[in-house]
Amino acid sequence: MHNFLIIPSIDIQDGKTVRVVQGIPELNCKEYGNNPVDMAMIWRTENAKMIHVVDFDAATDHSHKNFDVIREICESVVIPVQYGGGVRSFEDAKELMDLGICRLVIGTLAFENPKEFVKILENFGPSKIVAAIDVVDDSVAIRGRKSVQKINADNYAVKLKDLGAERIIVTDVKTNGMMLGPNCNLSNRIADSTGLKVTLSGGISGYKDLIKVKEDTVNHVDSVIIGRALYENKFPCQKIWRVAESGIFN
Repeated sequence: MHNFLIIPSIDIQDGKTVRVVQGIPELNCKEYGNNPVDMAMIWRTENAKMIHVVDFDAATDHSHKNFDVIREICESVVIPVQYGGGVRSFEDAKELMDLGICRLVIGTLAFENPKEFVKILENFGPSKIVAAIDVVDDSVAIRGRKSVQKINADNYAVKLKDLGAERIIVTDVKTNGMMLGPNCNLSNRIADSTGLKVTLSGGISGYKDLIKVKEDTVNHVDSVIIGRALYENKFPCQKIWRVAESGIFN
């Protein structure tokens, strides 16, 4: 049986819940509600077992203006909160962990400063630190997905493994927020080349895509981050978690 965790995503900008098409704040920015804490509590009520929070202000401006909101989210739900955005140093990592974050997602820092990434990994442990790979046409994208590097995503994933990472969040940037369907092949390749745990992010448009992930990524993907499709009610939320956790996916 192939069970996997459904992780709702909450994107935060200027203290508000925001969903962003392709992860670019300037493009089709759409507000889906004012209070991220309320949103977190809604997902908890819907039986989510973890929440994924993205801080766009921290990612783009290294701003800490949403940190009070992040702390409140951590204090308001009893489930783990995973956080990504703007981690540029060990000090940033420590400050975020002190807010109550359970798992920290690190992208650009791991690429640009591997030694600092290893320091963070060794201090908090690989179960608390997750490496993120944003992918554009099989190449690694960093700095808020604005800078595409001349390195293949599969090769970079192996480097992350060598640094000590045990889990990778794989995002196909071109499908992220577009609900075009998940890029299962990309996640499968990275899982095969590294043997690491993989979380798929991007492209989930509804229930059929969850079935696709289940069927096409057996023994590769154990969790899926979903954003826009949940906010736009593309499937009954309760049904997602019941199906994912009750063994109906046989």
